[in-house]
Amino acid sequence: MRISELSRRSGVPAATIKYYRREGLLPEGRALNPTAVEYGEEHIQRLRLIRSLIQLGGLSVARTREVLEAVDRPLDAFETLGVVHHALPVPSADKNATSGKDDDGADSTVGQAAAGEAAARVETLIKSLGWQISDESPHRPALAASLAALGRLGSDYTADDLIPYARLATSTADLDFAQLDGIEDRIALAERAVVLTALFEPVVRLLRRLAQEDANHRRHHRRAHGRSEAPAK
Repeated sequence: MRISELSRRSGVPAATIKYYRREGLLPEGRALNPTAVEYGEEHIQRLRLIRSLIQLGGLSVARTREVLEAVDRPLDAFETLGVVHHALPVPSADKNATSGKDDDGADSTVGQAAAGEAAARVETLIKSLGWQISDESPHRPALAASLAALGRLGSDYTADDLIPYARLATSTADLDFAQLDGIEDRIALAERAVVLTALFEPVVRLLRRLAQEDANHRRHHRRAHGRSEAPAK
């Protein structure tokens, strides 16, 4: 197919396709003559992954190039998912908690101690659950930073407090990976991983908000009609 058809089928403007090609994100097509290039189905698949990484994942062009180069290597499914997972932006973490600085940027021994204590809680949690987490995982320090930030607001969560939430997260992760089973193609696997992590994550958060709203109504209903009344189904 020519670039006009590639653009139509992929939904990516021709100018953007050319830009991706110049940046080394999209492989060259097959030259038919000095002015015409033919593209195949593999280019449509690659464009879908590029757009997923940039638009859904929020990656820069340079970071996207790194992920694509890794995916192009002969990796197995485990390695492919690891590359994609660690490349995506980490959920918001308080930078001050990890740097040990107060809001005005000054060094804070108290802040450093709090960050260290939060990191220790994360390690205790991981060990308690028997989770296998790589030392390079960006999510370890991010979780510690978030816990330290909560602590500064007077909401301290111990490792034991977090275990029930972590178990729910394990169940969610199992549901996620059930959707990846049977996908052999690395590009398709990487694209699906981006969709699950970047696009479906807000869905999970919103389901939690809806469940909180429902729980609030049920608790109000019980208080209004007596504690002995069973929750509404």
